Amino acid sequence: MSDPLKSFENFFEKIIFWSRWVQAPMYMGLAIGSFFYLYQFMHELYIMYEGMFIGLPDEEGVINKFTEGQVMLMVLGLVDISMVMNLIIMTIIGGYSIFTSHIDLEDNDDKPQWLDGLDAGMLKIKFATSLASISGVHLLKTFIDIRGSIQGDSVTGILIEIAIHMAFIVSAWLLAQTEKTIHSYH
Repeated sequence: MSDPLKSFENFFEKIIFWSRWVQAPMYMGLAIGSFFYLYQFMHELYIMYEGMFIGLPDEEGVINKFTEGQVMLMVLGLVDISMVMNLIIMTIIGGYSIFTSHIDLEDNDDKPQWLDGLDAGMLKIKFATSLASISGVHLLKTFIDIRGSIQGDSVTGILIEIAIHMAFIVSAWLLAQTEKTIHSYH
């Protein structure tokens, strides 16, 4: 004779375990969103092409081609989009494989190396270091365009940007140290 309380507990636990699949549509939404971000990348690439070879009108309507500094800023923008796309892919593949269902890629030669030995703690560290890297690219863009950035009270904005970047770096370092400590006990 089965215990009704134990049967209910088993049923309840199965529902809780199944609930991990609620995340799957979110990962699919991120995958779809990545195509919109690909469009943004291609749009920026087209603007870069126009600015380098055709020229774009300035405030007075004069057609000018991009300077070296403008090209560098545009390339950094493309790098930024690429790094955010990497973060999206890490979220989709890493999150799905850790929290929803194992992705069977053992026989696939294209399996990303970062998936080997990935757990929730390592995924958090990868996220944090990616955010610090993206923040670093933004900061580099600000430093390259420093003349355009320093107008009025924007020096405060630059200092805030530096503080945010440092917060990302410190957070990534603290997460790495926490994971190192946790894994040293196992």
